[in-house]
Amino acid sequence: MNGVDPVNILWLIGALVLALSALSARRMRFGDILRALLRWAIIGGLIWAVLTHREQVETLVNMAAERLGIGQQEVSGDSVRITMGPDGHFWARATLNGVPKRMLIDSGATITALSESTARDVGIAPSTGGFPVVLATANGTIAAQRATIKRVTVGGLSTDDLGVVVSPSFGEMNVLGMNFLSRLGSWRVEGRTLILEPKTTQKSARSKRDAPAA
Repeated sequence: MNGVDPVNILWLIGALVLALSALSARRMRFGDILRALLRWAIIGGLIWAVLTHREQVETLVNMAAERLGIGQQEVSGDSVRITMGPDGHFWARATLNGVPKRMLIDSGATITALSESTARDVGIAPSTGGFPVVLATANGTIAAQRATIKRVTVGGLSTDDLGVVVSPSFGEMNVLGMNFLSRLGSWRVEGRTLILEPKTTQKSARSKRDAPAA
C-alpha cells in the first residue's frame, strides 16, 4: 500500500473543519449536526480509501474501461495498436511465459519491471546472489532483484530472454520498459494511439511462414 501524501491529509482535515464551521454557523440542532457530520465522515472515508488504494482503484477503472471499449488493444497486420486509457497511459495485454498480464508501457523506464506476485505467476525466480539493483523512481530510490523472462508477447510481437527487475516496492504494478521497446522495429504515438511495429526480419519470417505451400 502506498503512503498517503501529507498534502492530501491536510486537505481532508481542512475540508472537515470548514464543514463543521459551516454547520455551526447555521445554528443547526445537535441531532442534525451529528447526521451531517456522519455524512461528511462517510465521504471522507471514501476519499481516504481511494487515496490509500490508488493503484488498485486505477486498475479496476482501467479494467472496466477496457470492457467498455476504452483503451483497446488491436492487432493490425504486423502492428499492434493500443488506445490510450482513461488515466492517460498505454496499457498492453501481454503474455509472460504464456501467462496473460496487464502491463503499463513506459518509455521512461529503462528496464521492464514486475511485481513479486507476477514473478511468481510466470515462474521466474529473481537472482538472490550479489547486490540488488538500485533504481530511482518517482517514489524514491528502491532496491530490486534481476531476473529474465523467457518469452514476452504483445499481440503478434514477441521477444525472448528479456531482462527484468522484481521488487515488492512495485506493488501490483507491471511495466514494459525501453529494453522491450528497443527490440521492436519502431514505436510511435499518433494522437491517442500507441503503435508498435516489428523488425523487418520478423515481418519477413512471418510472411514466409504464412505463405501457401507450392
